[in-house]
Amino acid sequence: MTTKSAGKAKPQKIKSELEGMSLSVVIPAYNEEGAVQATIEDVREAMEPLGVPYEIIVVDDGSDDNTLEIARQTGVIVDSNQVNTGYGAALKRGVRRAQHEYVAIIDADGTYPPHYLPAMLAMCRDQDMVVGDRGAAMKNVPWIRKPAKWVLNSFASFLAERKLNDLNSGLRVFRKSELIPFIPLLPQKFSFTTTITLCMSANGKRMIYTPIEYGKRVGQSKIRPMDFINFLILILRISTLFNPLRVFIPLGLVFIVVGTIKFVIDLTFGDLSETVIFSYLAAIMIWSLGLIADMISRIHLRP
Repeated sequence: MTTKSAGKAKPQKIKSELEGMSLSVVIPAYNEEGAVQATIEDVREAMEPLGVPYEIIVVDDGSDDNTLEIARQTGVIVDSNQVNTGYGAALKRGVRRAQHEYVAIIDADGTYPPHYLPAMLAMCRDQDMVVGDRGAAMKNVPWIRKPAKWVLNSFASFLAERKLNDLNSGLRVFRKSELIPFIPLLPQKFSFTTTITLCMSANGKRMIYTPIEYGKRVGQSKIRPMDFINFLILILRISTLFNPLRVFIPLGLVFIVVGTIKFVIDLTFGDLSETVIFSYLAAIMIWSLGLIADMISRIHLRP
């Protein structure tokens, strides 16, 4: 996976690179009254000196604090899910409302510095998506979440058949026209960014990473223990939707090997056990499911 450095953009230097471009910045927010105004101001500070058309869209996800009121007072475009529907639902609403071809997403909790946006937008002229790679800055992630993140990143890279540096970064710039066909596949919850990364990778879209800083969030994390169940569901979902034969063929081969070994052992004792029959039938069923999943995947992800 290609990586380019964004750095803090100098307005005069990058202005020429942004000629003819425009940007919609979508900020999903749920109970972020302590950070949403500062995030909006930082986005403005990053974009105003460039002289390019841009808009800021804050999508409130049914906050029960003053997030919605504070966002409205800033004068940006504000939309609302009215009830807490999920991070992905807020992003999908914002992306659909975006007026410009290039769309950026950034969290409202102060973890992602908006000063990377101009450079990332410039990179996206020749890409379909530019993703902020948190890299070593991921030390801010609670240790209890790191094993799950490692498993998910490794598994996703296996499915994509390429190295995915940061699977669920919340700072990225992409072409709206390239994302819209995948909107029905994108989940309502936190796995939105994970799924969009795999959608782009599995469908041969141009995607690069750029190193970014990652700060400590303002307020409380929205991750809950129940999200571990959602994590397991996500693993199952991406297994069947993205490159399923990479999973189902090796899994079927495991049963074939087990069945063959047991068959040889049974021949030695002159007695064929049910384990052999079960293993071969299991392999056939797994491969059949894999082929069905692959056909479904090709239908949904065809260019």
